Amino acid sequence: MGVVTFPGSNDDRDALQALGRLGAEPAAVWHAAERLPDVAAIVLPGGFSYGDYLRCGAIARFSPAMRAVAEFAADGGPVLGICNGFQILCEAGLLPGALRPNASLAFVCRDVRLRVERTDTLFTALCEPGDTLTIPVKHGEGCWFADDELLEELEAKGQIVLRYEENPNGSVADVAGVVNGEGNVMGLMPHPEHAVDPLLGSTDGALILGGLMAAARERASVAV
Repeated sequence: MGVVTFPGSNDDRDALQALGRLGAEPAAVWHAAERLPDVAAIVLPGGFSYGDYLRCGAIARFSPAMRAVAEFAADGGPVLGICNGFQILCEAGLLPGALRPNASLAFVCRDVRLRVERTDTLFTALCEPGDTLTIPVKHGEGCWFADDELLEELEAKGQIVLRYEENPNGSVADVAGVVNGEGNVMGLMPHPEHAVDPLLGSTDGALILGGLMAAARERASVAV
């Protein structure tokens, strides 16, 4: 599994540590890499890539590593974007919608409860129908937006995977996480890597990361 580090990323090491704690052997991938190492899944971590200049993720989408990530995703590789990683995936056109400043115009940092809308995705396969997850958010531009037409399409296709029980940022339809049409790319604003240790108050993030790890193992076994 690879975790891509961009200039300004600050949750890359947290993602590496969380995946390692759960039994994976993650590798750091520098943003300038034109080719990905031999990995079976990719994580785009949180942070403030390129200082969030222009828009969050707007510059990072042009990194050489993102061209490789797009090719990896097109080949069916599982990709998870967390917070800034979600923003980058939307900017790159790998996920629908856009992320805007929070409705409150304030930075939000607290635990939130998430309702699992689908358990038949790679990323939520370890969840049970009706599950609610407690995972922290920490962002200033996490308000996911889609117009009515796009939202209706995503609802019909089942691409909305997670919703906030109490919306912290004004996201349309309380959306916290979405997948692409093929189901192998997911983005979410909450940080599952910060919810894998009981000392931090919740281990619910392990369900999301564990689903990604299971998908990576399956992809690796097929490649052998």
